[in-house]
Amino acid sequence: MGITKSDIFNAKQNRLANYFKVLGHPARLAILEYVAKQEGCICNDLVDELGLAQATISQHLKALKESGIIQGTIEGKSVCYCINQEVWGSIQAEIKDLFKQELSVKSCC
Repeated sequence: MGITKSDIFNAKQNRLANYFKVLGHPARLAILEYVAKQEGCICNDLVDELGLAQATISQHLKALKESGIIQGTIEGKSVCYCINQEVWGSIQAEIKDLFKQELSVKSCC
């Protein structure tokens, strides 16, 4: 597989592709669904909730945090995570704009 030539695409296309890549794993979607339902930050609840190993959960949380979709704060020995509402809203708006685009109807398909 070749290297993506991200420099030939605009910033919005690269940003959306990165979000889709991060969101393209069912464990990450499950994590986001769980975190979004919580009133406050979550810490170690995900291992019990999802039934995945702590190391696996940590890898997925790292990917979500690096993308900016979630944010975390350190509280003692644990990290508390929540949805980054600014980034979440931006993702929603960009995806909505993508799907608002008019498609030309062709009868060849």
